[in-house]
Amino acid sequence: MPSLLSRLLPEDRLTRAMSYQSALSAFAEGAFITGEAVYFTQVVGLSPAQVGLMLTLSLAAAFVFSVPLGRLADRVGTRRSWIVGSALEAVFFASWFLAGSFVTALAVLIPLSLANTWVRTGRSAYQMQVFPREKRVHARAYLRAARNAGYSVGALAGGTALALDSLTLVHAVPLFTSVVLLANSYWVSRLPEPPRPEPVVPAVAVAEGAARPGRRRDPRAALRNRPFVLTTFLNGVLGTHQVLLMTVIPLWLVAETDAPKVVLAWLYGTNTVMAVALQVAAARGVATVSDSLRAQRRGALCFLVSCGIIAVTHDTVGWVTIVLMWVGHVTVTGAELYQSAGQWGLVAELADPERRGEYEGVVGLGYNLGSVWAPAAYTYLAMSWGAVGWAVIAAVILAAAVAIHPAARAGERHLRRLGIAPETERGTADDPADDPAGARDGSQDAAEDPAEGKPVLPEPRTEARAEPRQEPSLHDHTG
Repeated sequence: MPSLLSRLLPEDRLTRAMSYQSALSAFAEGAFITGEAVYFTQVVGLSPAQVGLMLTLSLAAAFVFSVPLGRLADRVGTRRSWIVGSALEAVFFASWFLAGSFVTALAVLIPLSLANTWVRTGRSAYQMQVFPREKRVHARAYLRAARNAGYSVGALAGGTALALDSLTLVHAVPLFTSVVLLANSYWVSRLPEPPRPEPVVPAVAVAEGAARPGRRRDPRAALRNRPFVLTTFLNGVLGTHQVLLMTVIPLWLVAETDAPKVVLAWLYGTNTVMAVALQVAAARGVATVSDSLRAQRRGALCFLVSCGIIAVTHDTVGWVTIVLMWVGHVTVTGAELYQSAGQWGLVAELADPERRGEYEGVVGLGYNLGSVWAPAAYTYLAMSWGAVGWAVIAAVILAAAVAIHPAARAGERHLRRLGIAPETERGTADDPADDPAGARDGSQDAAEDPAEGKPVLPEPRTEARAEPRQEPSLHDHTG
């Protein structure tokens, strides 16, 4: 067992420490999410309609503030944003005991949603900064696998509280989540500071300023990077595999096939196991824009195959239906694994390294715009049009997979126009993940305290700013 565990865990010590942290935070969130409907209705006393409206308003607030929170993460620092945001999450979860009406529940949920958005932005930007180019997608795959594992265990804990049918336990879940998230905030504070890229003042900024006197529009603002916005939108379209996994396929199985409903449990179980066990393999070798686009093509192909397989189950019977539904779920999970790896690579390569937080905010904005319409559209197409509807869904994915290639290449050209060279042409400073001595690197392990047998995370550090290079249009970037 120890040897098997050592093979599953990443060799890179920082990745391993961050994997533990990812599992811990996901465990806390999963425990609450599993029973949140029960908590909102039985403890807070809301109606189902009020719960739906409250969740919609909180998502709308996160959507509106995604880019401003990204800019705040750049200003405050990605690691500090992650730490403070996690602490705020803990405070707001502990505040659920104050909620006793729709208004008070909304007063807790909206700031909690904003804190969660700030955490995700800071965390994603930090991960892009702290790992060198050749490791970042591989590391994020490990972290996502760890989060999936944490969510699964958290869901089991939350489900146990519901199964015991004790309102006292349900009351205690938010407080439990708060305590774990507070520990998570401390854990994050033990992670090293990311290296800082060299500042670059692109000539295009001077040129635009001279051409437009009196205007102070920033040419490097993420929202002005139209190719990047388009790429994130198309990533959102390609990411609608989640709609198939969580909504359309279950509805199709129940309403349009003769498969027993218990098969749904096996489908979800298969997806969870694959997401934990195969995400790292799917992300292997993804580093450049070309690598990322190849992963997107593979994900789209899996998506198309799944649409074709699921569509024919309307006319099959018995075990044939069950097997085909399972295979269709496996292929759409493949779409999830490859598309995620491709998205991470594109975001890392096409974002301004000095504005990781702001660009991560745009990622959330564009991704939501690309996917928010899918639940209603896909459900209508599949359930009303049958095989033709599945063909239309497949055509949407095929169009997005084709369009993301020129969009990504245009994003590369946009960075060049700003004087930001592709990373293959940039120098790299001493990165924490590359120091073989392990004294100050991002690959140093969480050593074990011999007295207690507990992991001891690397001490926080602050990287010295790299000396400017002779080429003012280039800048050092390792994350």
